[in-house]
Amino acid sequence: MTPRASIAALLQEMDRQSPAGFAIALHIRFTTPTYLFQSYPGRWLEYYSAEGLVLYDPTVHWGLQNFGHIRWGDLEPIDSRGVLKKAKDFGLMNGVAIAVMQSGTRTIGSFARADRDYHDEEMQDLESLLSQLHATTVGASELSQADKRALTELSIRLTH
Repeated sequence: MTPRASIAALLQEMDRQSPAGFAIALHIRFTTPTYLFQSYPGRWLEYYSAEGLVLYDPTVHWGLQNFGHIRWGDLEPIDSRGVLKKAKDFGLMNGVAIAVMQSGTRTIGSFARADRDYHDEEMQDLESLLSQLHATTVGASELSQADKRALTELSIRLTH
């Protein structure tokens, strides 16, 4: 399987397991991800961006300081600006934040459901998928131009 096909397959599986959407910041260096994939509802993405919520998002803060996974409900005590509460207004009722670090870079993912909380096994599976995505793209600078272009197009397509 080509890197492009492998990446697409991983993203499709994470999308399947996140019926209300997800956000993945791949290979964060300083504060900037190499790639950003988002499949949350457009209204939430617009609101989140317009309000600058990334600065206050407890899933981001947790992901920059920890590894592993945590339910959004467990992050409510550190959600001083009510980002998770506001997310519920947009149908993002339950979620999990996941952070991995390999080869000197960090990847953070946040995955949501509207119907119920994630089970432990589902969180572990998403963490494994995110780790695979991180490992597959660790040499993103070494990918072919066609693969880089495909990743960028996939990022844009998921976000819009």
